[in-house]
Amino acid sequence: MDINQIAQMAGVSRATVSRYLNDGYVSQEKRAAIKRVIDRTGYVPSRQAKTLRTGKTDVVGVIIPKINSASISRMVAGISSVLNDAGYQILLANTDNDAAREVDFMRLFTERRQVDGIILIATVFTAEHHAAIEDLRVPVVVLDQNLPGYSCVHQDDYRAMRDIAELVLKHAQHPGYIGVLEEDVSAGEMRHRGFVDACAQHGVDVPDDAQTRAEFTVDSGYSCAEAIMQAHPETDALVCATDSIAYGALTYLREHDIDVPGTVQVSGVGDGELSQIVTPRLTTVHHHYKTSGVEAARMLLGLMSGDDSIPREIKMGYELVERESTR
Repeated sequence: MDINQIAQMAGVSRATVSRYLNDGYVSQEKRAAIKRVIDRTGYVPSRQAKTLRTGKTDVVGVIIPKINSASISRMVAGISSVLNDAGYQILLANTDNDAAREVDFMRLFTERRQVDGIILIATVFTAEHHAAIEDLRVPVVVLDQNLPGYSCVHQDDYRAMRDIAELVLKHAQHPGYIGVLEEDVSAGEMRHRGFVDACAQHGVDVPDDAQTRAEFTVDSGYSCAEAIMQAHPETDALVCATDSIAYGALTYLREHDIDVPGTVQVSGVGDGELSQIVTPRLTTVHHHYKTSGVEAARMLLGLMSGDDSIPREIKMGYELVERESTR
Protein backbone atom coordinates (compact mmCIF):
# COMPACT_ATOMS: atom_id res chain seq x y z
CA MET A 1 0.00 0.00 0.00
CA ASP A 2 1.42 3.37 -1.01
CA ILE A 3 0.28 6.96 -1.43
CA ASN A 4 -0.81 6.39 -5.06
CA GLN A 5 -3.17 3.58 -4.05
CA ILE A 6 -4.59 5.71 -1.21
CA ALA A 7 -5.26 8.52 -3.70
CA GLN A 8 -6.97 6.14 -6.15
CA MET A 9 -9.19 4.57 -3.49
CA ALA A 10 -10.16 7.98 -2.09
CA GLY A 11 -10.84 9.44 -5.54
CA VAL A 12 -8.36 12.30 -5.10
CA SER A 13 -4.97 13.23 -6.51
CA ARG A 14 -1.65 12.06 -5.10
CA ALA A 15 -0.82 15.68 -4.28
CA THR A 16 -3.99 15.96 -2.19
CA VAL A 17 -3.05 12.90 -0.15
CA SER A 18 0.45 14.33 0.32
CA ARG A 19 -0.98 17.61 1.63
CA TYR A 20 -3.26 15.67 3.98
CA LEU A 21 -0.36 13.65 5.40
CA ASN A 22 1.70 16.83 5.90
CA ASP A 23 -1.13 18.83 7.51
CA GLY A 24 -1.59 21.04 4.44
CA TYR A 25 -4.90 22.45 3.23
CA VAL A 26 -7.42 19.85 2.04
CA SER A 27 -11.16 20.42 1.79
CA GLN A 28 -13.26 18.76 4.47
CA GLU A 29 -14.92 16.45 1.94
CA LYS A 30 -11.63 15.18 0.53
CA ARG A 31 -10.05 15.02 4.02
CA ALA A 32 -12.91 12.79 5.18
CA ALA A 33 -12.55 10.52 2.11
CA ILE A 34 -8.79 10.10 2.65
CA LYS A 35 -9.28 9.43 6.37
CA ARG A 36 -11.85 6.69 5.63
CA VAL A 37 -9.40 4.92 3.33
CA ILE A 38 -6.49 5.22 5.77
CA ASP A 39 -8.62 3.99 8.68
CA ARG A 40 -9.88 1.05 6.61
CA THR A 41 -6.50 0.01 5.24
CA GLY A 42 -4.34 0.82 8.28
CA TYR A 43 -1.94 2.71 6.02
CA VAL A 44 1.12 4.16 7.79
CA PRO A 45 3.25 6.68 5.85
CA SER A 46 6.83 5.62 5.22
CA ARG A 47 9.15 7.25 7.75
CA GLN A 48 12.03 7.04 5.29
CA ALA A 49 10.02 8.77 2.59
CA LYS A 50 9.02 11.54 4.99
CA THR A 51 12.63 12.00 6.03
CA LEU A 52 13.73 12.34 2.41
CA ARG A 53 10.94 14.81 1.71
CA THR A 54 11.17 16.99 4.84
CA GLY A 55 14.69 16.36 6.12
CA LYS A 56 13.20 15.46 9.52
CA THR A 57 13.22 12.08 11.23
CA ASP A 58 11.00 12.95 14.24
CA VAL A 59 13.54 11.02 16.32
CA VAL A 60 15.80 12.30 19.11
CA GLY A 61 18.96 10.48 20.17
CA VAL A 62 19.57 10.20 23.92
CA ILE A 63 23.05 9.02 24.90
CA ILE A 64 23.25 7.66 28.45
CA PRO A 65 26.21 6.38 30.48
CA LYS A 66 24.46 3.59 32.38
CA ILE A 67 21.08 2.04 31.72
CA ASN A 68 20.54 0.61 35.24
CA SER A 69 21.19 3.86 37.11
CA ALA A 70 18.34 5.26 39.21
CA SER A 71 19.32 8.86 38.43
CA ILE A 72 19.60 8.18 34.68
CA SER A 73 16.20 6.46 34.59
CA ARG A 74 14.63 9.51 36.23
CA MET A 75 16.24 11.81 33.66
CA VAL A 76 15.06 9.63 30.77
CA ALA A 77 11.54 9.58 32.24
CA GLY A 78 11.52 13.38 32.17
CA ILE A 79 12.92 13.50 28.64
CA SER A 80 10.42 11.00 27.26
CA SER A 81 7.42 12.72 28.88
CA VAL A 82 8.17 15.89 26.90
CA LEU A 83 9.35 14.41 23.62
CA ASN A 84 6.51 11.86 23.38
CA ASP A 85 3.96 14.64 23.80
CA ALA A 86 5.75 16.59 21.05
CA GLY A 87 5.49 13.64 18.62
CA TYR A 88 9.11 12.52 18.79
CA GLN A 89 10.44 9.01 19.21
CA ILE A 90 13.54 8.37 21.31
CA LEU A 91 16.57 6.40 20.18
CA LEU A 92 18.40 5.38 23.37
CA ALA A 93 22.14 4.63 23.27
CA ASN A 94 23.78 3.10 26.35
CA THR A 95 27.56 3.53 26.64
CA ASP A 96 28.26 1.54 29.86
CA ASN A 97 30.41 4.44 31.10
CA ASP A 98 32.66 4.15 28.05
CA ALA A 99 33.61 7.70 27.01
CA ALA A 100 34.74 6.56 23.55
CA ARG A 101 31.28 5.13 22.88
CA GLU A 102 29.72 8.52 23.63
CA VAL A 103 31.79 9.97 20.81
CA ASP A 104 30.96 7.03 18.51
CA PHE A 105 27.23 7.42 19.05
CA MET A 106 27.31 11.17 18.41
CA ARG A 107 29.08 10.57 15.12
CA LEU A 108 26.80 7.68 14.17
CA PHE A 109 23.64 9.68 14.84
CA THR A 110 24.71 12.71 12.83
CA GLU A 111 26.55 10.96 9.96
CA ARG A 112 23.56 8.78 9.09
CA ARG A 113 21.08 11.57 9.83
CA GLN A 114 19.16 9.27 12.14
CA VAL A 115 17.99 11.98 14.54
CA ASP A 116 16.82 15.60 14.58
CA GLY A 117 18.63 16.37 17.84
CA ILE A 118 20.70 14.82 20.62
CA ILE A 119 20.57 14.89 24.42
CA LEU A 120 23.94 13.83 25.79
CA ILE A 121 24.00 12.68 29.41
CA ALA A 122 27.74 13.02 29.56
CA THR A 123 30.43 11.59 31.82
CA VAL A 124 33.65 13.29 30.69
CA PHE A 125 34.71 15.69 27.95
CA THR A 126 37.82 14.64 26.05
CA ALA A 127 39.32 16.35 23.01
CA GLU A 128 37.40 13.79 20.93
CA HIS A 129 34.15 14.82 22.64
CA HIS A 130 34.72 18.47 21.83
CA ALA A 131 35.54 17.67 18.20
CA ALA A 132 32.48 15.42 17.80
CA ILE A 133 30.15 18.02 19.34
CA GLU A 134 31.52 20.77 17.11
CA ASP A 135 30.97 18.54 14.05
CA LEU A 136 27.32 17.78 14.89
CA ARG A 137 24.86 18.77 12.19
CA VAL A 138 21.93 18.64 14.61
CA PRO A 139 21.22 20.55 17.85
CA VAL A 140 22.59 19.10 21.08
CA VAL A 141 21.75 19.61 24.76
CA VAL A 142 24.19 18.42 27.42
CA LEU A 143 22.48 17.02 30.51
CA ASP A 144 24.09 16.58 33.96
CA GLN A 145 27.33 18.36 33.01
CA ASN A 146 28.15 22.02 32.34
CA LEU A 147 29.79 22.57 28.96
CA PRO A 148 30.40 26.31 28.31
CA GLY A 149 29.17 27.48 24.93
CA TYR A 150 26.46 24.81 24.66
CA SER A 151 22.95 24.44 26.02
CA CYS A 152 23.21 22.56 29.32
CA VAL A 153 21.12 21.40 32.25
CA HIS A 154 23.18 20.34 35.26
CA GLN A 155 23.11 19.82 39.02
CA ASP A 156 24.66 22.10 41.65
CA ASP A 157 27.00 19.33 42.76
CA TYR A 158 29.56 21.51 44.52
CA ARG A 159 27.13 23.23 46.86
CA ALA A 160 25.08 20.07 47.39
CA MET A 161 28.12 18.09 48.56
CA ARG A 162 29.43 20.97 50.63
CA ASP A 163 26.08 21.25 52.42
CA ILE A 164 25.78 17.54 53.19
CA ALA A 165 29.42 17.41 54.33
CA GLU A 166 28.70 20.36 56.64
CA LEU A 167 25.80 18.38 58.08
CA VAL A 168 27.97 15.31 58.73
CA LEU A 169 30.85 17.35 60.18
CA LYS A 170 28.68 18.67 63.00
CA HIS A 171 29.29 15.28 64.66
CA ALA A 172 32.50 14.01 63.00
CA GLN A 173 36.20 14.70 63.41
CA HIS A 174 37.66 11.94 61.22
CA PRO A 175 35.63 11.73 57.98
CA GLY A 176 36.49 9.65 54.96
CA TYR A 177 35.39 10.34 51.40
CA ILE A 178 34.45 7.85 48.69
CA GLY A 179 34.24 9.66 45.37
CA VAL A 180 34.35 8.78 41.70
CA LEU A 181 36.60 9.48 38.72
CA GLU A 182 37.40 13.20 38.80
CA GLU A 183 37.41 13.48 35.01
CA ASP A 184 33.63 13.30 35.55
CA VAL A 185 33.50 16.98 36.46
CA SER A 186 30.08 17.02 38.13
CA ALA A 187 30.00 13.80 40.14
CA GLY A 188 33.77 13.55 40.52
CA GLU A 189 35.55 16.89 40.72
CA MET A 190 32.73 19.16 41.95
CA ARG A 191 31.52 16.81 44.69
CA HIS A 192 35.06 16.12 45.90
CA ARG A 193 35.84 19.83 45.96
CA GLY A 194 32.68 20.48 47.98
CA PHE A 195 33.76 17.89 50.55
CA VAL A 196 37.32 19.22 50.79
CA ASP A 197 36.16 22.82 51.21
CA ALA A 198 33.67 21.86 53.94
CA CYS A 199 36.43 20.03 55.81
CA ALA A 200 38.75 23.03 55.48
CA GLN A 201 36.01 25.29 56.84
CA HIS A 202 35.79 23.05 59.93
CA GLY A 203 39.56 22.77 60.31
CA VAL A 204 39.45 19.04 59.59
CA ASP A 205 42.44 17.46 57.84
CA VAL A 206 41.57 14.31 55.88
CA PRO A 207 44.48 11.97 55.01
CA ASP A 208 44.92 11.15 51.33
CA ASP A 209 44.30 7.45 51.93
CA ALA A 210 40.97 8.30 53.58
CA GLN A 211 39.81 9.76 50.24
CA THR A 212 39.28 7.08 47.62
CA ARG A 213 37.67 6.69 44.21
CA ALA A 214 35.02 4.10 43.51
CA GLU A 215 33.04 2.98 40.51
CA PHE A 216 29.33 3.75 40.48
CA THR A 217 28.48 0.43 42.14
CA VAL A 218 27.54 -1.04 45.51
CA ASP A 219 30.45 -3.51 45.36
CA SER A 220 32.94 -0.72 44.79
CA GLY A 221 31.49 1.26 47.68
CA TYR A 222 31.91 -1.79 49.91
CA SER A 223 35.57 -2.23 48.88
CA CYS A 224 36.40 1.45 49.38
CA ALA A 225 34.73 1.54 52.79
CA GLU A 226 36.76 -1.51 53.77
CA ALA A 227 40.01 0.13 52.64
CA ILE A 228 39.32 3.35 54.56
CA MET A 229 38.19 1.62 57.76
CA GLN A 230 41.19 -0.71 57.79
CA ALA A 231 43.64 2.14 57.21
CA HIS A 232 41.86 4.49 59.63
CA PRO A 233 39.79 2.66 62.28
CA GLU A 234 39.09 6.03 63.92
CA THR A 235 36.95 7.09 60.92
CA ASP A 236 33.61 8.39 62.20
CA ALA A 237 31.92 9.32 58.90
CA LEU A 238 31.90 8.09 55.30
CA VAL A 239 30.76 10.77 52.87
CA CYS A 240 29.91 9.12 49.54
CA ALA A 241 29.58 10.68 46.09
CA THR A 242 26.54 8.55 45.18
CA ASP A 243 23.82 6.57 46.90
CA SER A 244 25.01 3.31 45.33
CA ILE A 245 28.45 3.79 46.86
CA ALA A 246 26.81 4.60 50.21
CA TYR A 247 24.78 1.36 50.07
CA GLY A 248 28.04 -0.54 49.72
CA ALA A 249 29.54 1.34 52.66
CA LEU A 250 26.50 0.59 54.81
CA THR A 251 26.76 -3.09 53.92
CA TYR A 252 30.42 -3.24 54.97
CA LEU A 253 29.73 -1.48 58.27
CA ARG A 254 26.74 -3.72 59.05
CA GLU A 255 28.69 -6.89 58.30
CA HIS A 256 31.45 -5.76 60.69
CA ASP A 257 29.03 -4.77 63.48
CA ILE A 258 29.95 -1.08 63.25
CA ASP A 259 27.01 1.01 64.42
CA VAL A 260 25.53 3.54 62.00
CA PRO A 261 25.24 6.40 62.86
CA GLY A 262 26.50 5.92 66.44
CA THR A 263 30.07 5.03 65.45
CA VAL A 264 30.20 5.96 61.76
CA GLN A 265 27.84 8.26 59.89
CA VAL A 266 27.13 7.59 56.19
CA SER A 267 25.76 9.94 53.53
CA GLY A 268 25.11 9.71 49.79
CA VAL A 269 23.92 11.76 46.83
CA GLY A 270 20.94 11.00 44.60
CA ASP A 271 18.02 10.02 46.83
CA GLY A 272 17.10 6.87 44.93
CA GLU A 273 14.18 4.74 46.07
CA LEU A 274 16.45 2.36 47.98
CA SER A 275 17.66 5.23 50.16
CA GLN A 276 14.29 5.18 51.91
CA ILE A 277 14.32 1.44 52.67
CA VAL A 278 17.93 0.54 53.48
CA THR A 279 18.75 0.14 57.18
CA PRO A 280 19.34 2.71 58.48
CA ARG A 281 17.62 4.95 55.96
CA LEU A 282 20.18 7.02 54.08
CA THR A 283 20.84 10.73 54.53
CA THR A 284 21.39 12.07 51.02
CA VAL A 285 20.92 14.88 48.53
CA HIS A 286 17.76 14.91 46.45
CA HIS A 287 18.62 16.08 42.94
CA HIS A 288 15.61 16.81 40.73
CA TYR A 289 16.70 14.42 38.00
CA LYS A 290 13.31 13.96 36.33
CA THR A 291 12.75 17.71 36.18
CA SER A 292 16.22 18.20 34.72
CA GLY A 293 15.28 15.72 31.97
CA VAL A 294 12.10 17.71 31.31
CA GLU A 295 14.09 20.95 31.06
CA ALA A 296 16.68 19.39 28.72
CA ALA A 297 13.95 18.09 26.40
CA ARG A 298 12.19 21.47 26.31
CA MET A 299 15.50 23.15 25.58
CA LEU A 300 16.16 20.76 22.69
CA LEU A 301 12.67 21.30 21.25
CA GLY A 302 13.41 25.03 21.16
CA LEU A 303 16.71 24.44 19.38
CA MET A 304 15.17 22.05 16.83
CA SER A 305 12.31 24.44 16.03
CA GLY A 306 14.65 27.40 15.68
CA ASP A 307 12.89 29.31 18.47
CA ASP A 308 16.01 29.03 20.66
CA SER A 309 19.32 29.79 19.01
CA ILE A 310 21.35 31.12 21.95
CA PRO A 311 22.98 28.49 24.23
CA ARG A 312 21.46 28.51 27.72
CA GLU A 313 22.50 27.01 31.04
CA ILE A 314 20.13 25.76 33.73
CA LYS A 315 21.59 24.89 37.12
CA MET A 316 19.08 22.81 39.09
CA GLY A 317 18.28 23.17 42.76
CA TYR A 318 18.54 20.38 45.33
CA GLU A 319 17.31 19.36 48.78
CA LEU A 320 19.13 17.84 51.74
CA VAL A 321 17.26 14.79 53.01
CA GLU A 322 18.21 13.95 56.60
CA ARG A 323 17.50 10.37 57.62
CA GLU A 324 18.80 7.90 60.20
CA SER A 325 22.32 7.27 58.78
CA THR A 326 23.61 10.57 60.26
CA ARG A 327 23.36 12.13 63.70
